[in-house]
Amino acid sequence: MSDLEDLTRLMEADRWIEKIRAQREHLPEATELEGVERELSGLAERLREIEAVRRPARDAFNEAADRASSLRQRRADLERRLEAASVPARELSAMHHELENLTTRLSDAEDTEVALLLDLEPMDELADALRAAAAPLVEHRAQLKDAIRELSASLLDERAHLQVERANVAASVAPALLGRYEEALARSGVSGAARYDTGRCDGCRIALSPLDRDRIRALGEGEFLSCPECGRILLPC
Repeated sequence: MSDLEDLTRLMEADRWIEKIRAQREHLPEATELEGVERELSGLAERLREIEAVRRPARDAFNEAADRASSLRQRRADLERRLEAASVPARELSAMHHELENLTTRLSDAEDTEVALLLDLEPMDELADALRAAAAPLVEHRAQLKDAIRELSASLLDERAHLQVERANVAASVAPALLGRYEEALARSGVSGAARYDTGRCDGCRIALSPLDRDRIRALGEGEFLSCPECGRILLPC
């Protein structure tokens, strides 16, 4: 093969490797995963905000419920004692008075318990709704991660195969040209050569000056000019 053909094959190999690298770094699934993660993060933040309010409200409700339960038990004990025939008559008045007091206190405690429960219900419902909204997102996140792992592994395999082919192609390029190519590749990071088409380098897209165009036309076979902007070896189409 000619030097032009060898350089062209090497350039195409490097461009394909770059495409694989770019594709792996910009998977649509990865972009979608970022969006899902943002949604889940927003839901988690809202849950934390609700929990910060709900926790003291839940503690207050539990305290009110315990107080009502204690008063309920005390009243039940008094009622059983009042029903017993062995209660001394002199204690009946005091017990009736305490029962009335307990009933009043229990009513207040139960009102507080109900009020706190009513405050908790909308917060509980909102928390449940947020968890329900998060559930499919969590599942979708797992699916996206699996897809990304599979695609990334596939692309890595493809890149490894291309790199083997690239090494074989590079071995066929004349050492002097390969040195120029690799030096240009180190600068550009994509390929060490570019096509010269319609007066432009298709690597950096710069328009060559009339003087550079004349120089290219004057080159002999196997001679190549480098782009004055990016340094890539210019290959005619």
